[in-house]
Amino acid sequence: EVQVVESGGGLVQAGGSLRLSCVVSGSTIDDYAIGWFRQAPGQGREPVSYISNSYSILYDDSVEGRFTMSRHNAKNTVYLEMNSLKPEDTAIYYCAVDGWGPFVTDWNYWGQGTLVTVSS
Repeated sequence: EVQVVESGGGLVQAGGSLRLSCVVSGSTIDDYAIGWFRQAPGQGREPVSYISNSYSILYDDSVEGRFTMSRHNAKNTVYLEMNSLKPEDTAIYYCAVDGWGPFVTDWNYWGQGTLVTVSS
């Protein structure tokens, strides 16, 4: 069974940085695309970035140039480096495994999320 665990969230001031990690167990991630999504209070879950198994990366326009996604297959881990954080980045951040697309139903496995709070 594939399990997904996110970590690295926390409270940070606007302009600060955080690095989120997504550790996958139960399967190697080599053949999987991985996605980061976020859900702000009262909002739906929206895509942040995806990385394919061939290392192609897509970013949402709202994070382009500020966030960097990477994968370390040997560690079965994917990262999201978040810089120049804004209060509107406040959300629960979720890691999604094995899929592609902007909808929750496009992905097969999900973590429980990690909370990022950006204060102004």
